[in-house]
Amino acid sequence: MAIIKLSAIERRRLSAFATCLVLSVFAWLFTALSSQQKYKVKLLAVFKNSPQKRAFHSLQPDSIYATVQGTGWKMLFSRMNGDDNKISIDLSALENKNYVVLSTQLKQINAKRDIERQVVSIDPDTLYFDLSNRLIKRVPVRLVTALNYQQQFAQSDAINIKPSYVTISGPADVLAKITYWQTDSLILNNLNESFNARVNLHPPAEGNLTVLPKSVTVKIPVDEFTEKTMQIPVKLIHNRNFYDVKIFPQKVKVTFTTSLKDYPDINEDDFEAVADLDQWLQGYRVLTVRLTHMPSYSKIVKIEPMNVDFIVKK
Repeated sequence: MAIIKLSAIERRRLSAFATCLVLSVFAWLFTALSSQQKYKVKLLAVFKNSPQKRAFHSLQPDSIYATVQGTGWKMLFSRMNGDDNKISIDLSALENKNYVVLSTQLKQINAKRDIERQVVSIDPDTLYFDLSNRLIKRVPVRLVTALNYQQQFAQSDAINIKPSYVTISGPADVLAKITYWQTDSLILNNLNESFNARVNLHPPAEGNLTVLPKSVTVKIPVDEFTEKTMQIPVKLIHNRNFYDVKIFPQKVKVTFTTSLKDYPDINEDDFEAVADLDQWLQGYRVLTVRLTHMPSYSKIVKIEPMNVDFIVKK
């Protein structure tokens, strides 16, 4: 391949030409980006001043296109940073009609926007809505959690949520599908004490739904747990023919975990251990012991023995 050899003077001239070209391009870009331009952006419609007695459903997508006037720099940086990507639309006109004309709201829309990024026009200019009577419904709150406890600690009582019900209002067909309302995810790690704080409710995805209140108080009792062992009498069940049955042993040793708070109050009345005589009719030679009742939030570590012997006198 041929190699063009340039003299020192030619190389200096070529370098000067390249420098001038680059400077010219930058000067042109600076001038172009500094001038006022109109460009289209996609904005997410956010509704405010919803009608109090009428539920609404938008008949067009939540996104609209707006023609914005501003410098090229504003256009460039707005697209890079994704700022000002929402537009607030006033729905007070829906109290007596089923559409909203956006061109009449340009002044209040631009009042909250950067003066160098003013909205000139909106497409579509008119938004239409399906309207119906607004209904009200109470539904329970469902707490969404991801809890991780420190070793030897655990939940020691029922989680308390206040209020446990929220009021939602909106179209009847939408409310009919809602049976509960979730909170935002509550993520807690290495818990070693009780939790008590306000948790926000998940915001409605539909603009025609209202949820009150916006947050609830959540109390999660947490305590340290330890092991405890007790002798529990075994009760015979399904002795339908009233046989004279003796079981051995008559008590089993149950080892379980319990919170330090409940440790001194737990006694054998909090447990029920049973042996099923139907197992004998099925050919078993020993009866399995199982617990049918035990304190809440306690966990069984072991039962000794797991099976009991028996004698049936007919």
